[in-house]
Amino acid sequence: MRRRNGRPGLIGTMARTAVIAGTATAVSGSVQQGAAQKQQVAAQQAAQEQAKAAEFAAMQEQVAALQAQQAAPPAAVPPAWQPPVASGPGGDLMAQLQQLASMHQAGILSDAEFAAAKAKLLA
Repeated sequence: MRRRNGRPGLIGTMARTAVIAGTATAVSGSVQQGAAQKQQVAAQQAAQEQAKAAEFAAMQEQVAALQAQQAAPPAAVPPAWQPPVASGPGGDLMAQLQQLASMHQAGILSDAEFAAAKAKLLA
């Protein structure tokens, strides 16, 4: 059998076609993997941005709460109770003790403050 010059034979053409198809498949797979990786990276970045946005919103809420606390007027602190100076010998000790007891029952004086004031009166 004689071979034609310049043209490949049937087997050569089939081999060339197989090589081209294999190369195209490999390139296509590589392109698809690259696209999948890009999508995965984009999804991770979006998730990170959402997490940062949520953290930022939480921080803003905390700052707003702290500013609201600072803007609120401080609670009125009752002045420390001072017993009145006795007006005479013995003074009005019973009235002072009754006043102390009523303030203690009303919750104005704590147990420790009541005991200290009572000891001061009786001293």
